[in-house]
Amino acid sequence: MGFYQIPKDERAKLVSTINGALLSGLQTADENAAYVYFNDEDTYIRKAAYLAIGKIYFQNPELQARIFDLLRNLFQVDDFRIRQTVVNAAGEIGKKEFELVRKFFDKGLFDTHHSVRNAVIGSIKKMGEVNPGPVLEWARTYLHHEDKEIRREICHGIELRGRKHPADILPLLKELQHEKTARVRSTLVHVLGQIAYKKGCLEIVITDLKTWENNSLVKNALEEIIDVHHRYREFSTLTQEEARSYIQEFF
Repeated sequence: MGFYQIPKDERAKLVSTINGALLSGLQTADENAAYVYFNDEDTYIRKAAYLAIGKIYFQNPELQARIFDLLRNLFQVDDFRIRQTVVNAAGEIGKKEFELVRKFFDKGLFDTHHSVRNAVIGSIKKMGEVNPGPVLEWARTYLHHEDKEIRREICHGIELRGRKHPADILPLLKELQHEKTARVRSTLVHVLGQIAYKKGCLEIVITDLKTWENNSLVKNALEEIIDVHHRYREFSTLTQEEARSYIQEFF
């Protein structure tokens, strides 16, 4: 039975059990509980496990060294689910202490399994939202990587920070404006649309796009921004027509 198929009170008990088992394992240097929960087929069990690790890390400073030993050991395991959960656990720590977990993302970004790489993207999003400085500086180092998938994943990963603070990621996005790979370019256009529809964001994005040199890409981005204001009309500050009118004042 899946995590969300059991009653709410039983889910709470299960989460408490996971927390207790992981804490006990760390206190006794026993990795069995972590191995079991990090490897569970239910993604929500794994989520409960990596959230527990983040919670234990900040509540129990005396266990932090053991947590890093645990994560390093499990990151060597062949099972992709375990490596995926390690990355997500590192992401919980990286919300406050990114430099200490940076190596997990340097390695996870090149993992052979897409689930682990996706965990890196998801972690960049959640870390970048609350701890943008070091996370965005790290992301910048991969913006022009020779592997087009790395460039695409980094572009996608910084999106969430841009939804509330577009000015923070626009300089990085601008560096990709001459990207020639269609898959990366489409992700860039997608991200520009996603960071332009909330209150106060359209003005920032449009002002910045006026300084871009790649007119073809800017045109695609403007079309996407106008379309996003329709697709997300329940969440957009402006209507699609208002957004179109505003853009036409500049372009």
